[in-house]
Amino acid sequence: MMSRSGQAAAAPGRDAGPRFPSTSDASLMVGSFAMPSRWRFGTHTHPWHQLAWAAEGVLTVETGEGLWVLPPVRALWIPAGVPHATAAHRSSVMRSPYLRPDACPVRWSAPTVVHVPPLLRELIVHLAGSRASGDARVRAEAVLCDLVEPVDAGPVLLPLPSDGRARRVAEVLLADPSDGRTLDAWGRAAGASGRTLARLFLAETGMSFGRWRTQARLRAALRLLAEGLPVAAVAGRVGYGTPSAFVAVFRRAFGVSPARYFTAG
Repeated sequence: MMSRSGQAAAAPGRDAGPRFPSTSDASLMVGSFAMPSRWRFGTHTHPWHQLAWAAEGVLTVETGEGLWVLPPVRALWIPAGVPHATAAHRSSVMRSPYLRPDACPVRWSAPTVVHVPPLLRELIVHLAGSRASGDARVRAEAVLCDLVEPVDAGPVLLPLPSDGRARRVAEVLLADPSDGRTLDAWGRAAGASGRTLARLFLAETGMSFGRWRTQARLRAALRLLAEGLPVAAVAGRVGYGTPSAFVAVFRRAFGVSPARYFTAG
């Protein structure tokens, strides 16, 4: 339900989005959604662009391109019409600006990570309230668009192989990314040689088996970190012998340490 200020509140079982006006009067609305721990809005689309941002907690957004984990210092620009699902791994508040495409100067055609500095954070909160109206609101909306700057951070890609043997291996690793069996050992369990499994993973996912397993571990790690687990505990649970080994892999993938990923853009 939308308030007069453009703020939306979501209740369990409702769609994840405001009611978009059919007139051209409004060009930006801010929706606010209280999301309990592990709450998920299933796959859906919007006719307006969305900037998915966690004012509190941590969000995950998944599209056909992959999965993003978003602490309050990061948001995800989701172009109009892109199917996506949004979840909270602990109690969170999603506060999302929605922008009418024909009135928006941002023209990104693919989901894009955005840095959320303090000024952008406060501007979103300001626009969600009832104080901004008329010319003042128009100016504030223009500044928000100016502040939307991309961060070099792609999604965690994890396509599943279609061959039954390779898919069984993938599903076991998704359930337990700490499983460190070699390809030959996996082959014996799946009924295929290690060489065959290696060929299947590369042909059907576009990644080597080792690369795919690293992506599976990083995906699991991001979710555990989002739940507040310490780095040392996460490292062990996703298959790394030491925290330093895990941090090194994380830094290569995301350009920052786990601690910095969740505290700075």
